[in-house]
Amino acid sequence: MKVSTVRKVHLGGTRSFAVALFILFLTIVGMGQHQGHDMKPRPKVTPTPTPQRDQPQQQPNASPSGTPLNKEMEMNSPSMQIPASSPSPSPHMHPSMPMPSSTPQEEPGMQMGSMNMGPLMIMTENDMGIRVGSSDTNIMSMGAMGSGTSWQPSSGPLYMYHKMAGDWLLMLHYNLFVGMNRQTGPRGVTKLDSANWLMGTAYHKLGKGTLQLRGMFSAEPFTFPPGGSPLLFQTGETYKGEPLIDHQHPHDFFMELSAQYTLPLGERGTWFTYVGYPGEPALGPVAFMHRLSASENSSATLSHHLQDSTHISFGVLTTGVTYRWLKLEASIFNGREPDENRYDFDSHKWNSRSARVWIMPNRNWTMQVSYGFLRSPEAQEPDADIRRVTASLQYNRPFHRGNWASALVWGRNHVSHPGEIHNLNGYTAESTVNFLDKNYVYTRLELVDKDELLRAADRALLGITDDHPSFRIGAYTVGGARDIWNTDKFSVALGSDITFFSKPSVLDPIYGKNPVGWKIFLRLRPAKMRH
Repeated sequence: MKVSTVRKVHLGGTRSFAVALFILFLTIVGMGQHQGHDMKPRPKVTPTPTPQRDQPQQQPNASPSGTPLNKEMEMNSPSMQIPASSPSPSPHMHPSMPMPSSTPQEEPGMQMGSMNMGPLMIMTENDMGIRVGSSDTNIMSMGAMGSGTSWQPSSGPLYMYHKMAGDWLLMLHYNLFVGMNRQTGPRGVTKLDSANWLMGTAYHKLGKGTLQLRGMFSAEPFTFPPGGSPLLFQTGETYKGEPLIDHQHPHDFFMELSAQYTLPLGERGTWFTYVGYPGEPALGPVAFMHRLSASENSSATLSHHLQDSTHISFGVLTTGVTYRWLKLEASIFNGREPDENRYDFDSHKWNSRSARVWIMPNRNWTMQVSYGFLRSPEAQEPDADIRRVTASLQYNRPFHRGNWASALVWGRNHVSHPGEIHNLNGYTAESTVNFLDKNYVYTRLELVDKDELLRAADRALLGITDDHPSFRIGAYTVGGARDIWNTDKFSVALGSDITFFSKPSVLDPIYGKNPVGWKIFLRLRPAKMRH
């Protein structure tokens, strides 16, 4: 068997790639400029006090509602101290911070300018929160909100736009990577590609609770090469009816369309219900593209289909409760992976289920354990079911002019075919350090079991008779990025990374002795919010 060693830069379809990328860029920047225009700071007007005589001086420790101003309320997700709704700030709040029950003053450097935050949003020096209904003690930390209903450390930075539109609080997030992707070895190629997503969220007080609407979209069906983005040893999903190998599949155009309703339970608890089509069930860690520890890394984890692959499920119903630092939740959902048509809505039975426990002891730590039963997740093997167990630990620590975010993730698939059972494990450690404001260094270390790397011809070449031979693969990434263009609307960075792989020597005829992956990219996202 002759294996060609010629490498060529794939330029087929470059015109459509460039057009799609240009349209996406204009859309994102245009939305950012529009948001920035709406949130331009206005001159602060300081009213002239009217002299009053023969009136007793107002006590500084009481509000019109009779609530002591120095009394603090705690968020149900333990990330910051939240004051009761009072027209005057508590000692722990920024002096110019807008208050929910009075006309706010401008805070220097804040993107929203001087807007009335209304009954929904609360801000402190450390975090932003969404009030649950009219409660003063049940506040959902925006920093803690991960993908779906997941939690992550609330002390991390926020990159988004936000504004008030009547009684609605609107937010916009996006992330776009574009660059050259080079994978070496006999299976390696070099291509242009772009990983990207855009997410809009809206909050509204409804009845005694708070309604959240979320839409998330990706242009990857247009900006990935045919067959997916090159990534050695990656597996999962299909292209033209064949399993994808050494490529990361594009995410669907519709990544999430969901609604969540949250009600307060007492002073520190909540009950919530989440529906998504598509959406993300209560299974696994925060999806990799939303993790702070992977914020500068455009590549999916090789363990993606053992840890967080259900983040796009066409049909999800989740309900759960929170009490201070604890969250318990469960889901029923469609466990079938998205099909090759990346622009439609898949329809399958909601016959999979999962449960997850979250613990957030403080604003720097989160951890979860989850279990899920996935009924027939693979279209090519409809008789195979998966029982998945995952556990993860995330840590974040802000420091002067920087931030450090890390994560440890484990996932295990117990795969049951008729007459065959096997287990696959995936271990991921990743970390990103932002220092001196504009600089980023990151790493990802993985060990993962793969049993779909070889086609029938490959197995014949290697003399392997097992239909699903399993191999322990290692991937070790190190990279860096630097912001090269920052405004109050968006941030552009230039970055690069390199990945080294380890594998059993039996795979050398297929992958070569020392395959490597390398990328150089530009990254575009909203400017970092400043409290």
